[in-house]
Amino acid sequence: MPLEDGRVADDMRIRASLPTLELLLERGALEVHVCSHLGRPKRPDPKFSMAPVEARLRELLPDERLRVLENTRFNPGETKNDEGFARELADGCDFYVNDAFGSAHRAHSSTEAVAHLLPAYAGLLLEQELDQLGKLLGDVERPFVLVAGGAKVEDKLGVLRHLGGRADTVIVGGKMAEELRDDNPLDFPVELPVDVIAAAAFEADAEQKVAPYDEVPEGWLGLDIGPESRERFAGLVREARTVFWNGPMGVFEWEAFAEGTKAVAQAVADCEGFTVVGGGDSVRAVNELGLADRISWVSTGGGASLELLEGKELPGVAAIPSTS
Repeated sequence: MPLEDGRVADDMRIRASLPTLELLLERGALEVHVCSHLGRPKRPDPKFSMAPVEARLRELLPDERLRVLENTRFNPGETKNDEGFARELADGCDFYVNDAFGSAHRAHSSTEAVAHLLPAYAGLLLEQELDQLGKLLGDVERPFVLVAGGAKVEDKLGVLRHLGGRADTVIVGGKMAEELRDDNPLDFPVELPVDVIAAAAFEADAEQKVAPYDEVPEGWLGLDIGPESRERFAGLVREARTVFWNGPMGVFEWEAFAEGTKAVAQAVADCEGFTVVGGGDSVRAVNELGLADRISWVSTGGGASLELLEGKELPGVAAIPSTS
C-alpha cells in the first residue's frame, strides 16, 4: 500500500475490505482484530508501522470495535508460517476471516497457519476475487485479449503460458517485449510493438524520439511503445469481448513515457466486454486516470491474481474449507 508523507496515498485495498468489516460489525461482533502487513520489514521498523493505515481505516469506518494490529511482518515468524505466531493472532478470537486476496498466494502465519486454529471463512472481497478472476479460466466470450507488460517475462511466463494459450490475441509491451523478440519461449505468436519511444538515457527528462523497434539508436533505450503500436494495441483491446491486462507498456511513472499505458487503460475502459485489470502498476494507472469504475473488475491482487490464473493453488485460499 503506497504511503506519501506518512499518509496512505492509495486507499483502494482499504476500501475494498470495508464490506466485510461492516458485515461483521452489523452481525454483532464485539471486537474485530484487523491484521495485515506493510512493506517487507525483517524486524519492527517505524517506517512500516500500520499507523497510517489505521488512521485511514478509522476515517472510513469509525467504529471503536475495530482493533488494528501492528504490521504482522514485524514478527519474524509471520513469513515462516510459524504456528506460535498464528496462535498469538488467534488468541481471544472465535473465528478467522481471510479477506486479503493480495496475500493469499503466501503461506504465512496470518494467511495460512491461523486458518487451521479457528473456524475459517472467506471474506466478501476474497470471494469476489475468486469469482471474477475465475471467469477468465472458464468459457469466455471471444475475442479474448490478454495484455501483458512490465520488466521481466520470467515474472509472467506462467500466466502467459496458461492463460495466453487460451486467448485469441496476446499483446506484450514494456521491457518484456524486447525479451520475447530475442527469445520467445511461448508456443503461440504474440503481438509486439512495431515502434517505441526511444530515450537517450534512463531519465525522466531524457532526449526522446519515436523510432521503429529495430532502429533504436545505439545506446538509447525504448521506454514506451510508440504511436503506431498504441493505435494497434488499443484497437485490438476495444474490439475484444474479454480482456485481462497486467503490466504497463513503459516507464509510466514518468509522464514522457506514459502514453502507451494510458492508451491501453483507456481502451480497456472503452471495451464493452468483460474486462479485468490486475497488478499494482496497471491498477495504479486506471485509478490515476479515473477509469476504474469503467472496468468490470479491478483486482486487489498482483502476484496472487497471476498465480491463480496460472492455475496454481493459493495457500491462503486452500486453508479455508469453504473455498478449497
